[in-house]
Parts: sequence; structure tokens; C-alpha cells
Amino acid sequence: MSVKSKLSIEGVLFDWDGTLINSYQADTSAYLAMFREMGIAWGLADLMKNYSPNWYQVYRAARLPRKRWEDADRLWRAHYAKHRPKLIAGARQVLASLHDAHCLGLVTSGDRDRVARQLREFRLTALFAARVCSGDTLRKKPHPEPLRLALRQMELHPSACVYVGDAPQDVEMARRAGVRAIGVLGPFPTEERLRAACPEFLIGSIEELPDVVKKLIR
Repeated sequence: MSVKSKLSIEGVLFDWDGTLINSYQADTSAYLAMFREMGIAWGLADLMKNYSPNWYQVYRAARLPRKRWEDADRLWRAHYAKHRPKLIAGARQVLASLHDAHCLGLVTSGDRDRVARQLREFRLTALFAARVCSGDTLRKKPHPEPLRLALRQMELHPSACVYVGDAPQDVEMARRAGVRAIGVLGPFPTEERLRAACPEFLIGSIEELPDVVKKLIR
């Protein structure tokens, strides 16, 4: 375990999409284009009603046969690649500020190739001591396995960490892993369900995060 015993919060771990990067337009546009090509009559309202960070849940809701999931993944990636999402306002400054005193980790449902590329483009890779992506564990959010893997890589105890995310699945994963959950309102349509998940803290902007972490330390 870490020896930073003077701190009550040693590790701050993050979701990626909707928490640090504003990928809403890219994500939804890729979904809708993919659905059109797959012959599924879904519009934005259908996607928003059934949206989940675990895209296989979205496929199930759209009644897409499992044998077509691989084709759907390929089409989604092709359409997503046409976009260049930007960081959430203030995210870079928040990460730089927290990195001075805390170990940072990333636990995302995004596929590794895409997330790794974006981290390189934003020059953020070196800030994260652990980077767990979809495919790194057998089970996905909201199962705690991805977060537990990151904690092992960082050699941190769950009670000394917080996890920051914009979806109810983030809160559930953190809670099941024994990590305190901080919900942040982001661009994705998850606010109502995020509030209902009752994170320990709920902030309106990622820029509020350093003050919340300071409160937890005190």
C-alpha cells in the first residue's frame, strides 16, 4: 500500500468520456450513423433514453442481434473517427493541480486504441499512473473489476481513493469497489440518473473537484 499516510485521499481516479473529454457529439453522431447503416430506426431520443457507457447495453436495447455487434463496433469506430472531441473546460488545469499531491488513475469504458490516441493527442498520458480501458477486464462497468484493477496497479487502498464520473454506472462501480464516488454533471444525458444514484458528492463542473478533494482531506 502507499505510504502517503498523511493524506486521507491518496488517489483520484476518473472516467474519461463525459468527465474529462466532451465526446457527446462524436459519440451520438457515430451511434446514429451506425444505426442507420444497420437498418435500425433509432433517433436521438431513443439513444438518449437508453444510453449507457456500456455500449452492449445500448445494442441490447436496440434489439441488435449479438452476431451483428462486431459490425456495429466497426461502423461506430469509423464514424467516430470523423470527429475530434475536445477536453471538458478546465479539465487540463484540474488534472495538473491534483497531480501535484495525488496519484491519478483512469478507468473508462472506452476502447484502448481510441482512448490511448486521445491521451497522446492531449498530452495527458504521463499524468495517469493507471489507465484501465474496455477489454482490460472480463467484466465492465458497473462491475467493480475495472476499478479494482486500477487500484492494484496504483497500489492504493479503496478507502484512500475517490472516483469521478458522470454516469450512474460510475457511482455503482465505485461503491461496489469501496471507493468514494464523486458525480460530475457533463454533456451526456445522465443527470437525472446520476442524481438518483446518490454519489457522495455531486458537482456541476470538473473545475469544482479540487475543492471537494480538499474537503475530504480535511
